[in-house]
Amino acid sequence: MKNMNRPSHLPRWVAVATALIFCSNAVSSLHAQRPGGRRGAPTVDEPFVGIVTSQGPQKGLFKIESTGVSTEPVRIAAEAFLAGLTDQQRERTVFPVDDTEWRKWDNRHSPKRQGIGFDEMTEAQRTLAFEMLQQSLSAKGLKKTKDIMKLNGTLGELAKRPQEYNEWLYWITVMGTPSKTEPWGWQLDGHHVVINYFVLGDQVVMSPVFMGSEPVEAKQGKFAGTIVMQDEQDKGLNLIQMLTGDQRSEAIIMNRKDGNNNLTEAYKDNVKLDYAGLIGSKLDDSQKQALLQLIEEYVGNMREGHSKVRMSEVEKHLDETYFAWIGGTTDQSVYYYRVHSPVILIEFDHQRRVAPFHTSKPTRDHIHTVVRTPNGNDYGKDILRQHYESHSH
Repeated sequence: MKNMNRPSHLPRWVAVATALIFCSNAVSSLHAQRPGGRRGAPTVDEPFVGIVTSQGPQKGLFKIESTGVSTEPVRIAAEAFLAGLTDQQRERTVFPVDDTEWRKWDNRHSPKRQGIGFDEMTEAQRTLAFEMLQQSLSAKGLKKTKDIMKLNGTLGELAKRPQEYNEWLYWITVMGTPSKTEPWGWQLDGHHVVINYFVLGDQVVMSPVFMGSEPVEAKQGKFAGTIVMQDEQDKGLNLIQMLTGDQRSEAIIMNRKDGNNNLTEAYKDNVKLDYAGLIGSKLDDSQKQALLQLIEEYVGNMREGHSKVRMSEVEKHLDETYFAWIGGTTDQSVYYYRVHSPVILIEFDHQRRVAPFHTSKPTRDHIHTVVRTPNGNDYGKDILRQHYESHSH
């Protein structure tokens, strides 16, 4: 069966080399976060296109419009957060709204981060930072974010490398100036959680979002009992198990899962990715509901009002939403799945263990997920483009 997991425009040697670079970066024991430059950022200097199929960008999907859901609490919290920083901290935390800094996020722990780190914040500053996240995210989304940060602390305990992995090695940057009418946004950047949050008026675009963990559960130590990514794991499995034999044969693009399969992580803003798997129009009503519940698990990390706006956008394209699967379909299986429509791309991947328990095979103890807005609206860029065009006359 054709391996749909590798973008068709990449020669095999490029894919292999990229995987080797990723692994060497991931296992590197560079202990300091701040020194060193960003590596492996080839697309940041390329003009932004977005995730598109080989047919090219689909136009007219996104427009500037009022959602009727206020972003005022987010703006007020962001202003308070910035006011709580020293002049010097603020200077390195704020970037122009169209800065390429948006695109320099990286799940890996070794690149130099920009902005202000939770590790250097005072308690008062941390409180203001979390208040900004709280006003932007749902209760579930905020808890998930904090739990991933805690599990990074657990990883530091297990690896005995707290200087490399801990709950406070996360950075915030603010793009533009928080405003009622002008575009702005914020980014959280760190190991296993990256959130890009763009605001224009009462519109929000929250993507790309990267969430994951290694381990996914703290069985001992300071954060014992913390567990994440189980709903994402189980709702995907539930959907594949609901499919008929014929539907499964369309959805499953590879039965075996030997490695890591995510395609749109850091620096993959311009990937060409064709639709694969089973199209939504072939699902019955209960299967469509399961697909919507799966998507909502990810979209629902936003505050409820903005989540509803986003889900209505997703539902308009449900019949042209594809569900693709790699791996087994039992309750013990490891797998990858992808949900892909003109307006949303979700990837879920059981990955190989990296630290401290290196494994050659994927495991349920290391999960990566990515949420993207295809066709040019990651980071709100299509809306930002329209904003600039409407104000240039």
